[in-house]
Parts: sequence; structure tokens; C-alpha cells
Amino acid sequence: MHNNVMDPGGSGEELIVALEQLVRYVRQVSTAGGLSSAASSVLGRLGREGPQRVTELARGEGVSQPGMTQLVTRMERDGLVRRIASTDDRRGVLVEATDAGADVVRERHAERAEALRELMDRLDPQERSAVAIALPALARLIQAQASK
Repeated sequence: MHNNVMDPGGSGEELIVALEQLVRYVRQVSTAGGLSSAASSVLGRLGREGPQRVTELARGEGVSQPGMTQLVTRMERDGLVRRIASTDDRRGVLVEATDAGADVVRERHAERAEALRELMDRLDPQERSAVAIALPALARLIQAQASK
């Protein structure tokens, strides 16, 4: 079977479509915390990268600083994040996930991992093996690119 995803000369369009569908699917099964995708993304970022300034969060999430301020304020009101003083700059304020926010992230990750496992279980062993190799390899490439 010819497939542009695996064709070295292919455009990669099929891979993009498949990845978008996969992400959309696993996001739809996540109900923990009843969060918007923006709030979920911010909590995930704070969990991975630690406390950040609102401006850093806005830049990282590709939104305006006023928009991020509004989101952080709503999340703070919901007990998911808190603002803390920066240890580097006494005037600076950082946003960090609360224990409740971290719990929501863990629950969402567990739900998404289970949804992905259920999908993977439907693949034949050869396909499952290929995906098990390909996804971590793609993750490493993305991480390396982000570190540049």
C-alpha cells in the first residue's frame, strides 16, 4: 500500500491530518476539571515548565497578554493557579499551578493516555509497534527543535 506519510518525498499532509485527528480525539475524551482547551494548555505548560510570568505564558500560548491575564484571573478564581512573588525580581509576579490544578492535569493526562491506549489496542501488532516507535521519535524531534 502506497502512503504519502511514509514516502520520503511526500508532503507530509497525511501525517498532519492524522496527528490533528488524534489530538482532537484525545482532547474530546478529557472531561476532568471541565476546562477550556486554553486553560488546559496553560496548566499543562505550568506543570511541565514551572511558574512563569503572564507575558511568558501569553507568548508560549500564542495569545495576547491581556487575554492571558483574563484567563489566569479566571483560573485563579477557580483555584487552579495562584500568583506568587518572583524570587529573582521582587516586583515580578509569577503564575504557578496549585495542587488542585496539578491534580486536574494528572487526571486529564490519565484520561487521554487511556483513550490512546484503547485506540492502540485496535491496531494489529505490527502497526502498534510502528506507532510505539514513531511517536516517541517525533516527540524527541519536537523537543530538540524547541530547545534551539
